[in-house]
Amino acid sequence: MRTYDDPCGIARALDQVGERWALLIVRELLLGPKRFTDLRAGLPGASQNVLSQRLRELEESQVVRRRKLPPPAASQVYELTDRGRELEPVVLALARWGSRAPLRSAGPLSVDALMYALKSTFDPEAAGDFAGRLELRLGEQSFLAEVSGGRFTLLRTEPGAAPADAVLRADADTLRALVFAGDRLDPGMVEGDRQVAERFVRLFPRPTMSS
Repeated sequence: MRTYDDPCGIARALDQVGERWALLIVRELLLGPKRFTDLRAGLPGASQNVLSQRLRELEESQVVRRRKLPPPAASQVYELTDRGRELEPVVLALARWGSRAPLRSAGPLSVDALMYALKSTFDPEAAGDFAGRLELRLGEQSFLAEVSGGRFTLLRTEPGAAPADAVLRADADTLRALVFAGDRLDPGMVEGDRQVAERFVRLFPRPTMSS
């Protein structure tokens, strides 16, 4: 692994997670373990060889570990270590900082990238005294989003596993357009309290671009 050979803590951190794709792998694992194929789906721009190399380096740095799921799944997944999960505030701070830069890519957001876009743009003032629980079903993936007391939490979950005021079904591109482009919420997307869903998608104002 390359090194900056600099004793500064910033340089030492970048020695471990500063290579191309490394922090995006961390982003993809912050909401839970994933198989290699799932990581490739979330990072389509990374070749198989590069992704494998970065995962090996992150394992060596004790940021990521491999674990075999018990039967009947019996598949191998990658997950963050405790040290890796400590990077969440770093990733969120980078997301907030980067969201004010000009958008230069027209590509899609991965589901996990979209979830962190929500986390990094949530506006407590817009939420006010609103409180609600919304299950976001994005294809085969589900997340429980909860707003209460001006705070926003988001957890990966199984469909229907946790009580919610409403269920919002959409694909990632549609949810992105609802939240960040102000598209209209189709009543057919919502099961349960539609007012909760309507209010929720308006809690994430687009950041002001830096000059």
